[in-house]
Amino acid sequence: MELKLIRAIIPEGANIILGQTHFIKTVEDLYEAVRTTVPEAKFGVALCEASGPRLVRSEGNDEGLKKAAVENALAIGAGHLFVIILKGAFPINILNQVKACPEVASVFCATANPLQVIIIETSQGKGVLGVVDGFSPLMAEGQKDIEERRAFLRKIGYKL
Repeated sequence: MELKLIRAIIPEGANIILGQTHFIKTVEDLYEAVRTTVPEAKFGVALCEASGPRLVRSEGNDEGLKKAAVENALAIGAGHLFVIILKGAFPINILNQVKACPEVASVFCATANPLQVIIIETSQGKGVLGVVDGFSPLMAEGQKDIEERRAFLRKIGYKL
């Protein structure tokens, strides 16, 4: 058994969602979840098969983002892993629909931060143990930070 750290490649201005699923049709179901929730979003979805021909299946409405999802899926290489690369929307806009997909077992992360994926490799294959999302905090927020956070959320329209 060997532990490895894989750095996810996230295109400029994009977000990534990583999760685990259990069925080949997930790639199409996740396509539909994104497309029907935020129709203007650009995205790519990739799914690592865990049996049969063990291909990385992909769908999406943007070839560059679809390619990025496939490259991340191949680099991580864990069975039943799915990768969504998203532009023109935030994960918050689609996460409930992703989690509601009947085949989705779990979501590891949703981020635009630098991302490292911790995998274990055995003689059978690879699995995701966890992720390192962004960087460690430096300190607790102060009053000025609270005011800036609240102002930012209102500026981008997530709060009144």
